[in-house]
Amino acid sequence: MGSTLRQTALHERHRQAGAKLVPFAGWDMPLHYGSQLDEHRRVREHAGVFDVSHMTVVDITGPHALSFLRRLVANDPQRLVHAGQAMYCCMLNDSGGIIDDLIIYFLSEGRYRTVVNAATRERDLEWMQRQAADFDLRIRERTDAAMLAVQGPRAETLLGECVDGLTARRLAEMKPFHGMELGDWLVARTGYTGEDGFEIILPARQAGDLWDHLLEAEVVPCGLGARDSLRLEAGLCLYGQDMDEHTSPLATSLGWTVAWTPEERDFIGRQALAEERRRGPEETLLGLVLHSRGMLRRDVVIHTADGGQGRVTSGGFSPTLGRSIALARLPAGTQGTATALLRGGETSVQVVKPPFVRQGRILIDAGL
Repeated sequence: MGSTLRQTALHERHRQAGAKLVPFAGWDMPLHYGSQLDEHRRVREHAGVFDVSHMTVVDITGPHALSFLRRLVANDPQRLVHAGQAMYCCMLNDSGGIIDDLIIYFLSEGRYRTVVNAATRERDLEWMQRQAADFDLRIRERTDAAMLAVQGPRAETLLGECVDGLTARRLAEMKPFHGMELGDWLVARTGYTGEDGFEIILPARQAGDLWDHLLEAEVVPCGLGARDSLRLEAGLCLYGQDMDEHTSPLATSLGWTVAWTPEERDFIGRQALAEERRRGPEETLLGLVLHSRGMLRRDVVIHTADGGQGRVTSGGFSPTLGRSIALARLPAGTQGTATALLRGGETSVQVVKPPFVRQGRILIDAGL
């Protein structure tokens, strides 16, 4: 017998809404509610809500919380100076490989909240606890929390209809990667779709009421399928596919998440990363567009024009572009066209720099 899948606080609502439920990282999660394509388009054009309560919420508090986080991640949390401000980070091992990617929220002095991936939960928590041995702080997994993501061009307006007037005005004034605490809630202008939107971390017991209010406001429930196609169009990496403990931020087009100054900050993996930076990374993560029929899937082999070779890390159909797109790990400097080995044959693909789509706009010149 396999282990029992965990369920979010909204599991019964998903079932009642006709969701197709599938196992994901140990959870029973909605893949879609009928049409993944429709859900994708509604987020690009209107607004959708995702139950992302499978993500792991971890509070880090105490006198040494900031010092610990500055050691733990390659970005520099000291740059978070306003309450609610957020930062995307990579947590590295000693070799510069990515243990996980995460968001850190600064709540107040000595109080931080992190959100890490569901699939890496146990490893992340063990790593954090091990690295915290010499610091005066507390690491607490918030198993009592749920998390909803309201995403799309009408997210601000429709979420505003579900809260009081003062909160709605504060939502309208909120900048990207900023948030605010509202009692037991943390609301931040962050997301994983390439659209405007908010992520709300709140007590699990209150998630059902918020979900119901959002659906009454005509926000569309969306599943993991649309979440994946949206993030792919937005050029956002998925841990375990586009990056892992064997790849560095420099080889994953995430060099911008590494804070090299001040030089005396000795974050984990800095020495290995600095050596890779000196040599120059051999690989990078780029985008591919397939103009002919077919589908770019994970692990499809790519041959570059100069004789190099790479592989697709994430691929699928782009509803906005109307063709298959992918992220691929390719030799540094690759550009122009390349060849994908599909169904035993060779098919030309165009190499582009992601993102493909952000806030409903096509950002690449791919002869569309």
